Amino acid sequence: MSSSTLESAITDLWNRYEANDVDAESATEDDMATLETFLDALEAGDVRAAEPRGEDGEWTANAWVKQGILLNFGLRETRAREYGGVTYNDVLPLADSSDFGERGSRNTPDGTVVRRGAHVGSDCILMSPAFVNVGAHVGDGTLVDSCDTVGSCAQIGANVKLGANTLIGGVLEPVESAPVVVEDGVSLGAGCRVTSGFVVGENAVVGENTLLTPRIPVYDLVEEEVIYGELPAERRAFTRFVESSISDHDLFEGGAYKPAVVATALEDRTLERSEREEVLRNR
Repeated sequence: MSSSTLESAITDLWNRYEANDVDAESATEDDMATLETFLDALEAGDVRAAEPRGEDGEWTANAWVKQGILLNFGLRETRAREYGGVTYNDVLPLADSSDFGERGSRNTPDGTVVRRGAHVGSDCILMSPAFVNVGAHVGDGTLVDSCDTVGSCAQIGANVKLGANTLIGGVLEPVESAPVVVEDGVSLGAGCRVTSGFVVGENAVVGENTLLTPRIPVYDLVEEEVIYGELPAERRAFTRFVESSISDHDLFEGGAYKPAVVATALEDRTLERSEREEVLRNR
C-alpha cells in the first residue's frame, strides 16, 4: 500500500472513529488490517510522525500519522501478553526485533523494550534498560543508552548519542503539534531532558543534566540572541542560572534565579572528545 493510499485509509477510519461509527467492538477485519499495515510502515520508516519541510527545513507534524497511532489505542482492547516469562497488559505488542542483527543493530537484555510501531534503524545500539515508544523514529547509527526513554513520536536522527538516563519526551496530542526532534549527529550528555516539541539542531553537543524545553530560554552567544524551543546546529550547550524577575521580592534574600541554557560555538576539543566516545562505544 502506498503512503498516499495508507493516509487516505487512516483518515477515513479516523473520521468514522470521531463520528462514533466504529469502536474496539465494531472494528472489522479490514479496519484492523489497515492498522497493522500502518504499524508496519512506521517500523519500516516509510511514514513518520513529523518531517522537515520547506526551504528552512522546519519540522512539521504529520497529523494523519498521529491519528493512526491514536486509532491503535481507540480500536484495540487491552489484553494479556507474554514477554520474558512475564505477563503484561497492553493494547499493543512489542516490536519484533529478531531482524535487528541482520541490519547491524543490537539490543541488550534484559529490559530493552521497543514497542510495536517504533522505527529502529541500522547499526543502532540499545542498552538495557531502555524504552522506545510507538511512533518514535531512531535513525541509523544511533546509541540509546541505559535508562533512556524515547517518547511517542519523537524523531531521533542518525548517529545520535543519547547519554545514560536521558529522557526524550513524546508529543502525541494535539496531533498538529510537532514532537521532540533530535537531529543528526547530536550528542546528549547523561541525564538530559528534552520535552514539549523542542528541536535540537544537527551536531549539537549538550552537557549532562541539561533541560531543553520551550519554557526555558536559550542564550545563543554565537548569534547573540535569546531563543525558545530550539537549539541551533553546531552548538555546545549547558545549563546556567540567570536572575529572575522576582529577585526583588522580600522572600528572596540575595536574589532569585531561574535556569537557562547557554549555547556557544563548538570547540575542537569538544568534537575530539565526542569522537573518542564514538570509538569507545563500538568496542
